Amino acid sequence: MPHRIAMLVFPRFQLLDAAGPIAAFEVAGRYGLRVVSRDGGPVRSSSGITWITDALPRASEIDTLLVSGGQGVDEALQDDRLLRFVRRVAARERARVASVCSGSLLLGAAGVLDGRSATTHWSRSDQFQQLFPQIRLDADRIFVKQGSVWTSAGISAGIDLAVAMIAEDHGQALARAVAQELVVYYRRPGGQSQFSSLLALQGGESRFDALLDHVRRHLADRHSVEDLAQRACMSPRHFAREFGARTGVTPAKAVERLRVEAARTALEEGAASVQRVALDCGFGDVERMRRSFLRLLGVPPSALRRTAPADA
Repeated sequence: MPHRIAMLVFPRFQLLDAAGPIAAFEVAGRYGLRVVSRDGGPVRSSSGITWITDALPRASEIDTLLVSGGQGVDEALQDDRLLRFVRRVAARERARVASVCSGSLLLGAAGVLDGRSATTHWSRSDQFQQLFPQIRLDADRIFVKQGSVWTSAGISAGIDLAVAMIAEDHGQALARAVAQELVVYYRRPGGQSQFSSLLALQGGESRFDALLDHVRRHLADRHSVEDLAQRACMSPRHFAREFGARTGVTPAKAVERLRVEAARTALEEGAASVQRVALDCGFGDVERMRRSFLRLLGVPPSALRRTAPADA
């Protein structure tokens, strides 16, 4: 019998929150998929597109329950029947429960996240913390796994969560094949920040976007102002002036931001060697990386290794 997955939606759910993970599991080919709602029948998404759904099944008929997010989640939080359903599934010994985007609010209201760490879409972080102070919110993470309960940041992060589940269920080879078929990263680590330094530095139509992407993909290279200016086909002085005007930081500060972000992700994901991370990310040595971490993050690299959740 294939692993049985149910995607729970509600009126004004976010279409991609549901469709993204479903597509990943479909490509994997080893799952039984269904979309469920409170009463079954047509459910209208926030985009206006309607999906036909099944009524809520018995909890024993579900191996993995995924809860979509979307604009309608605030109304769904008030639906006792939905909350009881989520609790029943989560109470099953071998069941897995997950949320995409603001669907984490529904898990929080059902009590499934009590005593756990979780994440949600950054725009819902304040609401989440106000409603559920007893839950440790790690709002900067793409997804968080705590035992049999998973939460993700939403939209495309739902695909990251699904690919990680496929890897857990059937191994990395299949998960990698799914990511290749979907033309997505295999696999974007759960600890990667929702907030990308690369995106923050790039402008709407900045002439330096390709250059910044090159830096991110070759962090171990030198990247002096002269080197970057030559790649941009500009004089060093003109390049430094234009780069600062368009990104708001100097070239050196931009390179440092990208290196710190990459090193942070590697450390949070359990990199075996701090020295290796420092070299791979272009710092040259651990002390230089430590100074950059303190300057930009306020903590040394060792603090991230100690505090990163072991199963996230």
